[in-house]
Amino acid sequence: MQSQNTVFDDMAKLMTGAMGMAQGLQSEAKTFLRAQADRVVAEMDLVSREEFEAIKQLAAEARAEADALRDRLDALERKLAGV
Repeated sequence: MQSQNTVFDDMAKLMTGAMGMAQGLQSEAKTFLRAQADRVVAEMDLVSREEFEAIKQLAAEARAEADALRDRLDALERKLAGV
């Protein structure tokens, strides 16, 4: 009976060690994959979210200004046509 307990204890220690090693490998794999993904994204020359939002805001402001200038031009053309 005592030898059976040591077999179970040894198996438990082995399984605990294997789980610890698997978790370490998982962590290492995640780190490696994240580094590779970061490298690929850097090579793709993508813009950051902040840069995108800033350009989006500038484009919206430019569109609003263009619309205002178009309205002003239309008003001036109507005024000239009425003269």
